[in-house]
Amino acid sequence: MAVNIYSIPWWKKTTVYQIYPRSFYDGNGDGIGDLPGIISKLDYIKESGFETIWFSPFYDSPQRDFGYDIRDYRNVAPEYGTLHDAEKLIEEIHNRDMKIVMDMILNHTSDEHPWFVESRKNRENPKRDWYIWRDGKKPNGKAPPNNWLSQTGGSGWHYDPSTDQWYWAAFLPFQPDLNFRNPAVQEEMLEIMRFWLDKGVDGFRLDILGSLFEDADFRDNPFKFKLLPSDSDQGMLFRSSEMTINHPDTIAFTKRLRELTDEYTPTRFMVGEVFGSYQSIRAFCGTPEAPGIHSVFQFKTFETPFSYEGFLRLLQESERWFPDPYMPTWVFSNHDRTRRITILKNDVRKAKLNAMFQLTVRGIPYIYYGEEIGMRQVDIPFEKAQDGLVSKFLKYPKWMIALLQKLTGGAINRDGCRTPMQWSSSLNAGFINNIKNPTITPWLPVDLEYKKINVEETKRDPDSIWHCYHRLLELRKKYPALAIGTMNIFAPGILPKNVLGYKRSTIVNGKEQKIYVFLNFSKKEVTFSSPIHTPKILSSTTVLTVPIKKDEITLTPWEGIVVHK
Repeated sequence: MAVNIYSIPWWKKTTVYQIYPRSFYDGNGDGIGDLPGIISKLDYIKESGFETIWFSPFYDSPQRDFGYDIRDYRNVAPEYGTLHDAEKLIEEIHNRDMKIVMDMILNHTSDEHPWFVESRKNRENPKRDWYIWRDGKKPNGKAPPNNWLSQTGGSGWHYDPSTDQWYWAAFLPFQPDLNFRNPAVQEEMLEIMRFWLDKGVDGFRLDILGSLFEDADFRDNPFKFKLLPSDSDQGMLFRSSEMTINHPDTIAFTKRLRELTDEYTPTRFMVGEVFGSYQSIRAFCGTPEAPGIHSVFQFKTFETPFSYEGFLRLLQESERWFPDPYMPTWVFSNHDRTRRITILKNDVRKAKLNAMFQLTVRGIPYIYYGEEIGMRQVDIPFEKAQDGLVSKFLKYPKWMIALLQKLTGGAINRDGCRTPMQWSSSLNAGFINNIKNPTITPWLPVDLEYKKINVEETKRDPDSIWHCYHRLLELRKKYPALAIGTMNIFAPGILPKNVLGYKRSTIVNGKEQKIYVFLNFSKKEVTFSSPIHTPKILSSTTVLTVPIKKDEITLTPWEGIVVHK
């Protein structure tokens, strides 16, 4: 059946670049990235080939969790700029024919938000019911109301002596959860989203969306034989999370979120940060007849070994649970996780192969700033860390901290993946516009290898990871099959061992466009007869080989190619 590629919503065929504002570019020379600095670098993002930019929060905040603790949803943190700067950012992104997606934190606020300041004054305060307050258990109520754990470990309940009650915080203690069972809270949060949509924002990434509603009767989470949480199951410390995460009432509320974005033309978009099995996260998208949010992150990517078997299984599961009209997402790094190239042992060949997979399979690819130049995880000691999570773990011995850091994929000290963008080999990797005062240093240290790993160097080298990303991003724009086409995976046995292959296809101007991708997940060179006659190379992860001779394909270790007939 022919598909009108122009009728496909923009979000289904876009590529997304995530910016951590504090670390992208410092325009005023104070050591902290800011909105004017980002505006000055938009041409780089456009040149690279990305079409949408997702921003981690730049709302007004005490910055104890660097913006995920919001004090004022309708204003900008002064270290990042002003509301006018945010409006200018939206305008400049649109002037370059790109889209802007903002982080939206519905689940909680900062404990410095005026609502919470009012809420904790006394039990009769009109804002009391805007948050989740409960009496404690045991004599004098000095034990938490139930056994619910926060997502960072330990009880999520925090005692407030002035009112002799406990408040619930699903993440960190200074981020109290809003009470979404209060209709006034729902309406206010929808109005906040409308405030930014009216300013032209194209969509939202919804932070810990699965935590909006908890069990209305505050029942204990049942026992579960599970010590540490995972992306597919948030149960931990021998308790499930069924009373606190992915509650049916949260799923129901996604319909209201969708109704809000559907009010706007052109189409607006939402992607949810949710954790759980494929079945549980797909529920957030609703059904074609009763849609929820547009898409959800598939964090199974972080648990998958970098191998043929792992990525084949990942692809098969994605296609099974997110068939058309659903759209999968592909994310391998973000502001909470160890940088991808570090996971891949700093092997640039593997990082390029990962990029080719991410940018050629069916779905929405999300690229974290710096991945396109091969930025590495920076080892920042706990005692020097600024991440608000770290304070929860400093009481543990160093060996235990190191083990937890490894088991959680770097999630208990996230500074190492948030270091400044490496623009050049000049002082501080060119992150700071501080010609007048070169003594200013960045808020986090730059990687010691920045003189080799930076934008200027990678753009000079035609075989660099940046050029690999650039080629693939431009290819997606030229060949609609890669962005919106169906996908058929080559069955095991058709291709050599450890070679993953698939076909993307769609109808363009009455003709079927077919694109084929072959990925060598092996440290050995492999040669095989092409399953299609006279393939023509469109792109490779490297420019140093000639992979096709007549109908024979040769892939070097960890090489991938894109071909057509």
